[in-house]
Amino acid sequence: MTAAVLLVSHGTVDDLGDLGAFVTNVRRGQPPGAELVAELRRRYEAIGGSPLNAVNARVASKLEARVGARTVWANRLWKPYVHDVLAELAAGGVVHVAVVPLAQHSAHVYADDARRAAEGTGVMVVCAPGWGQSPKLHDAFARRVRGVLGEPARTTVLFTAHSLPRVVVERGDPYEREVRASASAITERLGPGVRTAVAFQSQGFGVPGEWLGPDLGAALDEAAARGDARVVFAPIGFLADHVEILYDLDIEAAAMARERGLASVRAPSLNDDDDLIDVLADVARPLLGQLGHG
Repeated sequence: MTAAVLLVSHGTVDDLGDLGAFVTNVRRGQPPGAELVAELRRRYEAIGGSPLNAVNARVASKLEARVGARTVWANRLWKPYVHDVLAELAAGGVVHVAVVPLAQHSAHVYADDARRAAEGTGVMVVCAPGWGQSPKLHDAFARRVRGVLGEPARTTVLFTAHSLPRVVVERGDPYEREVRASASAITERLGPGVRTAVAFQSQGFGVPGEWLGPDLGAALDEAAARGDARVVFAPIGFLADHVEILYDLDIEAAAMARERGLASVRAPSLNDDDDLIDVLADVARPLLGQLGHG
């Protein structure tokens, strides 16, 4: 088999002793201070460690069975790195790789990284374009919101996505536009009478400059001010459980809501559920077709 699928995730660590090095990668070579590493360790320990790598492994296995091509996974910012996985594939005789970013609104960033990582490996890569506007993906998120919504009166569904420095968007990155378009599409699926809003979460610790907003605090203030009794956190910028979901929303944001007199619940993540595998198969199959597979 000369073609394979490579799923690429942002990355996380399984060994908390690697947090400092991981965050250095996230910060593009700028080492974090000891206080930041200690705080991140506290958060990871509070959730029992991140399940992200294990989820990615399960997604790869399920997608392989669905598309009939070898499917592996890698991380942008921690081990297993994309370059190393591509080199391993090349050593096994793979010459063409379909790269599917596990970041539906930032596929262009992952594609650029994958092309650089492929240099010198002998592997030719084709990369999926942004797939955040997949109708099936919107359907999947809407199903999860409906499953926890209950009575919509005095409730806001708060769609969340990871924040970015605003300067990135001002330079032309489509991320914010993509997130808001997804929020609008999911709102349509929820039907009339459901109030929704968008918030950007998990701003970088100690990173200067303005970040995309409103942040969670501002969005919750707005919900309380208009008399809401409840919020539903719907993390549509994320696919799988990780510290941004299990700590930033389930612990930190839930506490912020309580402080404002709001009840809260979170819509489940897609993780390795079959409806996400359906979407990923739709993304991967045209790429494999370009490579002459299937």
